Amino acid sequence: MTVRSTRLEFRKMLRPGAAVVLPGVANALAARVVADLGFPAAYVTGAGIANTYLGIPDNGLVTLSELCDHVAAIRDVFPGPIMVDADTGFGNALNMNRTVRMLERAGADAIQIEDQVFPKRCGHFDGKETIPKSEMVAKVKAAADARTDLDTIIVARTDAIATDGFEAALARADAYREAGADVGFIEAPQTEQQIVTIGALPWPQIINIVLGGRTPEMSNDTLKQLGFAGVLYANVALQASIRGMQLALGTLREKGAMGDASLLAVDFSERQRLVGKPEWDALEQKYRL
Repeated sequence: MTVRSTRLEFRKMLRPGAAVVLPGVANALAARVVADLGFPAAYVTGAGIANTYLGIPDNGLVTLSELCDHVAAIRDVFPGPIMVDADTGFGNALNMNRTVRMLERAGADAIQIEDQVFPKRCGHFDGKETIPKSEMVAKVKAAADARTDLDTIIVARTDAIATDGFEAALARADAYREAGADVGFIEAPQTEQQIVTIGALPWPQIINIVLGGRTPEMSNDTLKQLGFAGVLYANVALQASIRGMQLALGTLREKGAMGDASLLAVDFSERQRLVGKPEWDALEQKYRL
């Protein structure tokens, strides 16, 4: 499947009322698990890359080149569309231009940008600040203009609920749509009524469910009825993997051996299947002298 076809596919997927579940992936291995379980699309999580690659919080310290390297690796193993968390675009409108072009080349089908000051914070952290609406409008225009493929989706996120209130966030979302965004993303609604209002907006909207975060979880059927196009579970794989490592390594630390680890870890053969070892073995045989 080509990058262009996945972009077209994503545009068809992200329609109001589809509520496509987008699991977060921080690396190619997580992307393989997501694909193996049958999810049609995935979300490259900036927080996940910061946590897994650098072992630091989601404070905007991952660089554009580091992000592109991760996106390229994920693109190589994930057959479906991928949405990429590009944070603030790594600077001003000129930086945004370069960010979009580099992420397109790396294989992004949708690029999500946000209106926080740089360096940004996780959308469910305290202490967020937003740039002026006019500045973000310019960055959205730059992102839309920078696309070499018009099927690349621009997702505009606002964090203004935390800084200016819900009505201001709605106004920002509308302005970003006028500037050229294809999909809206009003981050961290805190009440069911706010979620209902966002879902009723007349263009595709994303909702982000963070375990332990500020937004109450609703069933996927409910989110479909409310009109959402996509549902991010950006950190479920990350948080589950941390828990899994703690359980398995805790057992090793306590007992000094693993013994029957079938409840704590996949076996050797499953690990090799997941990363495609049989296919690589066949390729090796094909080119053996």
